[in-house]
Amino acid sequence: MTDSETLEKVREMFRNDRYATETGAVIDEIDDHYAKVSLTITEHHKNAMGGVMGGVYFTLADFAFAVASNWQKVGVVAINTCVSFIGVPKTERIIAEAVLVKDGRSTCSYNVTVTDENGAPVAIVQCLGFHKS
Repeated sequence: MTDSETLEKVREMFRNDRYATETGAVIDEIDDHYAKVSLTITEHHKNAMGGVMGGVYFTLADFAFAVASNWQKVGVVAINTCVSFIGVPKTERIIAEAVLVKDGRSTCSYNVTVTDENGAPVAIVQCLGFHKS
């Protein structure tokens, strides 16, 4: 895990990722090709049935991927993602952790797990990124 000064610099770097941050996503931890982000669910995040909108899970996972793949060296963009919604959170806070699977010359692959605070899985997202630079 990195020091608090580096974490604060990364938070500042991603403050302009406005869709994610205005949705409520915050960066909790970073490490080598890793990020943990979270979001507190509000009424704003719910669908007509009272459940959390799937886009909230995806946004949080996409943000975790963006942070993990870009905080050390900017230039990765998603070219393909696959999301599976596999559970319902039992807590008001959800957490997404992005972990590098493979970092190649032009592409990279990350697995992102979205859980509730109890660790129960809510969504799994596979992200394929392209190194623009």
